Amino acid sequence: AMGCTFCHTAKQGYKRNLTAGEITEQVIETQRGMPDPDRLTNIVLMGMGEPLKNYDAVITAINNLTDQNTISFSHRKITLSTSGIVPNIVRLGKDSPVNLAISLNAGDDETRDRIMPINRKYNLKSLIGACRAFPLPNRKMITFEYILIRGVNDSPADAVKVARLLRGIRAKINLIPMNPGPDPAMCAPSWDEMVRFQDILAENQYTVIIRKSKGQDILAACGQLSGRHLT
Repeated sequence: AMGCTFCHTAKQGYKRNLTAGEITEQVIETQRGMPDPDRLTNIVLMGMGEPLKNYDAVITAINNLTDQNTISFSHRKITLSTSGIVPNIVRLGKDSPVNLAISLNAGDDETRDRIMPINRKYNLKSLIGACRAFPLPNRKMITFEYILIRGVNDSPADAVKVARLLRGIRAKINLIPMNPGPDPAMCAPSWDEMVRFQDILAENQYTVIIRKSKGQDILAACGQLSGRHLT
């Protein structure tokens, strides 16, 4: 857990890293449990924890999953999401042709420092620099995830900052309404406010999607994942 203030996972603290075998087996077991295994079309390394803080195991798992002797999954169908471990973003670009997603959530250092402690170590200048250097063959894009939090990062001025920050990067932006989490004061803006934010980014020629929240009823939506027990 990286201590992000909007994420319930961060409140349970660090227990241990998954092994490469455990990461690989999650995918294989999921595929085995599906009526039609071919319906497993994408793998996303994100959720509970920071993949680039467990770099060697994650790279080994990716190699396992793309090996023709296992499930022979395409690198193009695997996305790794990070809060911004800059040195390992650089390593990833050299080691594996998977898709990159960045948990951005702010267009300025002051706001990002407040909600994402990792920004105090790797600020936006270094993060965006690593993104600009990340290899993007063909029409590949970097996905930027942006949790919209009322009164924190959801104003028109915030949208303009994001548009300026990402200028020149082949970027797709996912806007994610804040799900109920550890701080009841942190909530999603209204639909109209989210659309206004989206429109500003779209006017700046970005591909922008407002993501539909799923899993809130079982506390499994974005930012809500947290285990009661470690088994």
